[in-house]
Amino acid sequence: MYKRKVIAFAGLISVIVMLTSALVVATTQITRTNLTQNNIAQALLNEHILVSGTSYRLFKQLTDELIFGKDANQAEVRNKSAIIQQSIAKIIELEERQRQALGEEATQGSVEDTGALAALLDEIISEFRLVIAEQNRSQLQQREKIQRLLEVTIDNRFREAINTAVNRQSKVVASLNARIETLSQSILWYAILLAIFTVPLVFLGAHWLLSVLYQPLDSIRDGAEAIAQGNLNHRISRGFDAEFDAIAAAFNSMADELAVQRDKAQHSTRELEYQVSQRTAELTHANRMLQNNDKARREFLADISHELRTPLSIIRGEAQVTLRQTSISEEDYQSTLQTVLEQVLNLTRLVDDLLMIARAESGALRIVPRTLDIREVIESTLEKIQSLNSADTLSLSSEIAQSLPLISCDPDRIAQVLMILLDNAVNYGGETLQVNVRAERQGDAVLIRLSDNGRGIDADALPFIFDRYFRAADARSGQGSGLGLAIAKAIIDAHHGSINASSSPGEGTCFTIVLPITGEHRG
Repeated sequence: MYKRKVIAFAGLISVIVMLTSALVVATTQITRTNLTQNNIAQALLNEHILVSGTSYRLFKQLTDELIFGKDANQAEVRNKSAIIQQSIAKIIELEERQRQALGEEATQGSVEDTGALAALLDEIISEFRLVIAEQNRSQLQQREKIQRLLEVTIDNRFREAINTAVNRQSKVVASLNARIETLSQSILWYAILLAIFTVPLVFLGAHWLLSVLYQPLDSIRDGAEAIAQGNLNHRISRGFDAEFDAIAAAFNSMADELAVQRDKAQHSTRELEYQVSQRTAELTHANRMLQNNDKARREFLADISHELRTPLSIIRGEAQVTLRQTSISEEDYQSTLQTVLEQVLNLTRLVDDLLMIARAESGALRIVPRTLDIREVIESTLEKIQSLNSADTLSLSSEIAQSLPLISCDPDRIAQVLMILLDNAVNYGGETLQVNVRAERQGDAVLIRLSDNGRGIDADALPFIFDRYFRAADARSGQGSGLGLAIAKAIIDAHHGSINASSSPGEGTCFTIVLPITGEHRG
């Protein structure tokens, strides 16, 4: 739309320029034509004056010829006659051109009067020749003819004719001058009116175009400044010309996209801050766990040192006491050897536990699976643990489903896990411990639960009971390496199962073991 306005304004300026150019061209053409006609009229006037003067001199010479004879001034007479004829011919030519340019009404009688003037001149010259040729007549007759020729023909008729021609050309010249003056005045007023009309029009048009241009430009500038200051909600108003509306639409679209990108950036920043905080929390937790593990490792090393020193001290003491005696019975030797054997077994068990943990950490823990009925493993383990503990301090009960499927497992390792859990219950149980063992099928797995009524595990310690080297500070016997539950978890993981614990202080603990059923026995 603005383009059309510019084109319209340019068209208006072009029309004004064309009118001005047409005025200049027309003025130039008319002025040139008028000047040409004025020159023609002036030339005619000059030629008439020349004819008048030359004719009077010719008449004087012809009069001299009457007085002094026909041979007097013949050359000058012929010269003046030639000049008059040339002037007459030129006058006729110029009057023809004048009539063609100005019209017959403006030049009425000019050509005809010139012909009459030429005929009158011929008549006068002929009468002079006739008078000269009749010089032999009476002087009275000759005087009358000369007097009539001079007074009537020359003074009256010729003078009147030449004056009429001169006056007529003078009027033509005056008319042309008046026309030129009128035209000049008209051109001047036309130019003034054109300037009065066009100059304000041009200024108003330029002001209009600038106002139409600057209003949307100001709006766009305000929008750009608002965007630069971060106000992405600012929008440029519409309703201008199509070109500026297109720019405004593009600008608003850019602002929308920037707002979307800003929102995305803010969302990404918040998400990143959240993730950083989460990661920081995780790292803090991991660091705390590492510190706890390191503390547990140091405590474990201290405990292991104590565990190793105790049996070694017992073995050394028993050996020293026995060796210092001079005489000793066979029973004393057997008692000493029995004590040494028990301590060696404790050391062997501790070394085996350490070796198993090391293998589990390196992924080299070996199991020897075979397909069996898990009921047998559970029942044999319960009988063994019951035989090792008094019925007064440990009460065992079991609920084993009759339709348990066969599973593929290492029975010795599974029995070891059950022994660890039962031994753990004894160590952390009360004075009268009740342990219940349940086994049932759940989907594609066998579920084994060992629950007791012991003191339970503190909530702060519960997440770490399966960590290596962890040992609760309140174990009843004060013994143990802290590796049992870690070994149990490593064994269950090697069977692709899971183990977890739930406990509340004063309400006992429940361990849940999940062992998968092999594909061939899932029926």
